[in-house]
Amino acid sequence: MARKGRLEEIFSKALYADDGALYSVSYRDFEHIVEVPLLEFVELSENFQVIPHNRVVLVKKGGQILYRKHGFSTL
Repeated sequence: MARKGRLEEIFSKALYADDGALYSVSYRDFEHIVEVPLLEFVELSENFQVIPHNRVVLVKKGGQILYRKHGFSTL
C-alpha cells in the first residue's frame, strides 16, 4: 500500500476528521497566488483535476501554517 504524501494527509484530516472550514489553501494561478477556504478549493479543483496538487503552495489552519511548499517564502 502506497503511503500518502504530507499534503494528502492534511487534506484528508481536514475534510474527514476536522472542520474543513478552519483551513485555507493558497495556490499558484499563473503569476498570482490565490488564497481560498479549503472547501471552496475542493470544489474549484474538482478533486485536484483542474488545479493539481503541485500548484498548492500553502495550507493554513487559522493562523498556523501546516504545509509550505519548499522554496515558497512570501504570500
